[in-house]
Amino acid sequence: MKQQVWRLIPLLAAAGGVQMAIDRWLLAQHQSGKLPSVLRFYTWSPPAISLGYHQHKYPQHWQNLTWQGQKLDLVRRPTGGRAVLHQGDLTYAVITSGLSGSRIEAYQTICQFLIQGWRAIGLKLDYGTAGRGYIHNPDCFGTATGADLILPDGTKFIGSAQLRRGGVILQHGSMRLQPDAELFTQVFRAESLTPVQLPPSLSCNVETIMTALTSAASEYFDTEITLQPLSESEWDEIHMYHD
Repeated sequence: MKQQVWRLIPLLAAAGGVQMAIDRWLLAQHQSGKLPSVLRFYTWSPPAISLGYHQHKYPQHWQNLTWQGQKLDLVRRPTGGRAVLHQGDLTYAVITSGLSGSRIEAYQTICQFLIQGWRAIGLKLDYGTAGRGYIHNPDCFGTATGADLILPDGTKFIGSAQLRRGGVILQHGSMRLQPDAELFTQVFRAESLTPVQLPPSLSCNVETIMTALTSAASEYFDTEITLQPLSESEWDEIHMYHD
């Protein structure tokens, strides 16, 4: 790949609607040539359930859920896939272009930096295989497809979704760090949450994780990654992308 410079946006905690507006804006900016490829990490505050763009059926009780006194947001992603509960997770987003191949090949090209980064801090990940119940399962983490990453025990650890516009790709995904099993059961009811077993040395240190993943992205995509926060004028534009 051609040597290039990617932009890294600092970790941001914000409501789901804001986070999705940022991802949509970044996609549009990269598509128009105004921004280079972008890597960013973020968390959802308050916790939220994100729906896939085409997911129109979901349980009625999702509109009235609370966690630790906060009402859960219900947000629609610009990407496909099933519902994801965003609590105790870290989300990554990559906006880039110039990748060849099918959708699944593009997924796996981008996922390689996740595999390399997590391996560097002691966690082995591999691609999942679609379960028979995928189509009818509202929970993204209920099954693992070839676009998702699983732990050695088969537990799904990273679920990703993608939007393509021409040659430009937005891929974002949720990494389960410290999910609350009780909240998960409240949301998906019939589902049970398989505990995530991370190496004790990690201690879910978000800074360590982001550093490792950023380094892996720089190496894998053969690019220099430069930290650059969103400016006030960029925030003004982003608000226009908020649903």
